[in-house]
Amino acid sequence: MKITTKVELGIVVLTDIALYSEDGKIVRSSEIADRQNISHKYLEQILLGLRQGKFVKGQKGIHGGYQLSRPADRIFLSDILNALDNNILANTYDADEQPVGGIRSSVNNCLWSNLNSYMRRFTEQMTLADLIKDYMDSSGKSKDYMYYI
Repeated sequence: MKITTKVELGIVVLTDIALYSEDGKIVRSSEIADRQNISHKYLEQILLGLRQGKFVKGQKGIHGGYQLSRPADRIFLSDILNALDNNILANTYDADEQPVGGIRSSVNNCLWSNLNSYMRRFTEQMTLADLIKDYMDSSGKSKDYMYYI
């Protein structure tokens, strides 16, 4: 499976916005570009796809930027993938092209159909909140603060 840079960075950008737009804060595209080392021009293309997919909403003006349009636990990975590249979760072969019988038919039915089904189920269950939690756990960052006296 090949994942385009646009899809990979789209997920990264969406995660960045989710992390830095807590409590209604606006995240500027220049901040995202700097943190994630993405060119401003390419970032704007990614943000366009995320806006069209209704994952983020933009605010214009001098204090403009982006924030999530809905909570991270209601943004599913399958929705993001389909919005940025609808071929990723598509079947690897068309039903019209499916050979009748033979080894190719068995491979398609046994391997590719099952793999596509697994990918769809997996991405339909994983949310942006899951990605954020994994990032927080792996980076040692946590929203729970411990105070020492």
